[in-house]
Amino acid sequence: MSDKPSLPKGTRDFGPQQMAKRNYILNTIRGVFETYGFMPLETPAMENLSVLTGKYGDEGDQLLFKILNSGDYLSKVEKPIDKSAKELLPKIAEKGLKYDLTVPFARYVVMNRHDITLPFKRYQIQPVWRADRPQKGRYREFFQCDADVIGTDSLICEAEIIMMMNSTLGKLGLSDYTIKLNNRKVLTGITEAIGAPGKESDFCVAIDKLDKIGLEKVLEELSDRGLSDDSIQKVVPILEITGDTQEKIEKLKTILATSETGLAGIQEIEAVFSLAKTMEGDLSKVNFDITLARGLSYYTGAIFEIQVNNVKIGSISGGGRYDNLTGVFGMPNMSGVGFSFGVDRLYDVLEELGLFPEESLTSTQALIIHFDAPSQNFGLGVAAALRKSGIKTEIYPDKAKIKKQFTYADKKNIPYTIIIGSEEMASKNLTFRNMQTGTEEKLTVDQIIEKLS
Repeated sequence: MSDKPSLPKGTRDFGPQQMAKRNYILNTIRGVFETYGFMPLETPAMENLSVLTGKYGDEGDQLLFKILNSGDYLSKVEKPIDKSAKELLPKIAEKGLKYDLTVPFARYVVMNRHDITLPFKRYQIQPVWRADRPQKGRYREFFQCDADVIGTDSLICEAEIIMMMNSTLGKLGLSDYTIKLNNRKVLTGITEAIGAPGKESDFCVAIDKLDKIGLEKVLEELSDRGLSDDSIQKVVPILEITGDTQEKIEKLKTILATSETGLAGIQEIEAVFSLAKTMEGDLSKVNFDITLARGLSYYTGAIFEIQVNNVKIGSISGGGRYDNLTGVFGMPNMSGVGFSFGVDRLYDVLEELGLFPEESLTSTQALIIHFDAPSQNFGLGVAAALRKSGIKTEIYPDKAKIKKQFTYADKKNIPYTIIIGSEEMASKNLTFRNMQTGTEEKLTVDQIIEKLS
């Protein structure tokens, strides 16, 4: 008896309809990226573990998928096997599936430093893998769509990211969303202001979970991570600051008055808003969120996140400024900034809100229906003419009853059928049917091409 087929947890198949919807999302994102001068790039599915480890913080490192060396890898281990798994790992696993697209991008930049033109703008649309606990909106294999600029510290790049986010979501039909903006320098300033300098990494990892576990649990984690009770008491009113962007900025200027780093972060936020306004950007959906932290350890400046309101999915996009990422590969002082869309989450959001346009699901525009062998043969020539004009066309391949051919068109959501019988062959006027309305008209091949084009 054969085994029942199954999928690994946290992965999914995508049939033709799902792929049509995904391609609609990907093509929309790709179009916006290219409008802003980004060029495509791809990197391998796997990277050397030395490239990946230590770049995502302790929690990120735990989610790396490690790949066993091929062949009889245990033969290279001294016997008896009495070593811990941690000691054995370098001998049996030297590679891992990529966790994100940013670290491989930094590795690519360093390896190709003499061939690229700075500032280097690239976009990347590829799957990534994380050994996370699967749940709604969270998968172990998922696509990311990254856009990064490296080789400049200009805040114009941050302002353009806001513009790109707005443009993409607008083209996808989304209107109720929030672009959250913060700066890691502000968060560093907060740790200094509450008497916990040097604890910014622990602080960011903890408050990054604020939306998921609530303030009380975050405060418990801060305590577990070594922050004093006095520091924790001081941070609560800061995390609870309210008001519009300018009001929050003014309050933080007072709180961070003694922190040079914190005030630099505030100045950068003000500059990003000013530049975006100059670009005639819509800032109505941009929220300066003091509690936004982004858990990844490599961010050093502005950080972004997009939350679609009134849906059950978490953030659909995130990113930020990183100044030291290429430094770990031997190329210091190379500032970059970028962001990423999570395609799978975007898919779920558009599905939940019913925002996929009908035309995005249409693969075949017209199906040629025939009565017999001669009409089928005639239809092959018609199909060739339509395809030469760029019209997506099918001809039913088997001899079948007309009803069966119409059913096929219905199930595939093919909007038009071209019916060919002896009368149509003689007159060269084919029966052209709108499958939605059921209306029919007699048209020549050229008239059909004109109509469908």
